[in-house]
Amino acid sequence: MNEERMSPFRDAHTDRDTAEQIPDTPQTRAPAYRLAFADEDFMCRDELRPVRLQLELLKPEMILNEKGIESTIVLFGGARIPEPDKKDTARTKTLADLSRFYDEARKFARLMTAKSMESYGRENVIVTGGGPGVMEAGNRGAMDAGGHSIGLNIVLPHEQAPNEYVTPGLCFNFHYFAIRKMHFLMRANAVCVFPGGFGTLDEMFESLTLIQTGRMKRIPFLLFGKEFWQSIVNWGALAEAGTISPEDLDLFRFVDTAEEAMEIIGNWEPAEARDEIPGR
Repeated sequence: MNEERMSPFRDAHTDRDTAEQIPDTPQTRAPAYRLAFADEDFMCRDELRPVRLQLELLKPEMILNEKGIESTIVLFGGARIPEPDKKDTARTKTLADLSRFYDEARKFARLMTAKSMESYGRENVIVTGGGPGVMEAGNRGAMDAGGHSIGLNIVLPHEQAPNEYVTPGLCFNFHYFAIRKMHFLMRANAVCVFPGGFGTLDEMFESLTLIQTGRMKRIPFLLFGKEFWQSIVNWGALAEAGTISPEDLDLFRFVDTAEEAMEIIGNWEPAEARDEIPGR
C-alpha cells in the first residue's frame, strides 16, 4: 500500500500560529506585515471579490462532501408565515390563513427525512434558507424525524440568527445571493415552493428558468398552495401571450398536501435537461 504523500511545505495553520507569536514592534503591527490569507481587512477589499466568491462556493461544497450528502430536497417559502399556534400575530388575515402551510412544510420535511434516513442521510436531505417561517418548518420537520437538515443563511441588515432547528454542522452563512442560489440547486432532487414574497418568487422563477432553458435537468418542481399561486401569477396569460410556451406550464405541478408531494417525488421518472426551448 502506498503511503500518503506528504507536502514538503509547511502547513498554513502552522505559519499562521507562528506569525501570531512574534515581538510587538512597529513593523509587526503594520497591516502590510499580516499574512494575506489571515488579513480580514485585505480579504474584504473590492479587488478580492473573486476570491471571496470562490471561497463561498468551496466551503459549503467541501463540508457537504465530507458529510457524504449527495442530494437534497429544496424548500423555498415565506419567512413571514407563522406556525398555526402563533397565527394571531400575523399582519393580515391572509397571512394567518397561510399558516397551514407551516404545518404542511413541517410534515413534508418529516416524511422526506424519514425516507432520507434509509440512505443514512446521504440522499434527499432537506435544505432551506435557514430563517423563520416556512424555512423553520422545514428544518423542524427534519428534526422531528430524527434526521439532519441544511440551512443556507444570508447576511441581511435585519436578519436574525438561524432558526434553532438547522443542524449546526450544516448551517452555512453567505454574503453573495448568487452563490447561495447555486448551493440550493447543485444537489437538488426536487424543488418545493411554498407561499412567500419577493425572495420566494425570485428563487422560484430563477430555478424555473434554469429548467426551462435546459441549464438544469428536469426534477419535480412543486408549488404548494394551488389557490395562492394561481391568484398571484396568471400562468395561462404568459402562455397565451407567447412569452412562454404552453409546454412550459408542464415544468411544475401544484400540490396542497405533503402526501401529494411525496407521491409525485416517489414516482418521478428521471428526465434529462431540455436540448431545445419550445416555441423558439
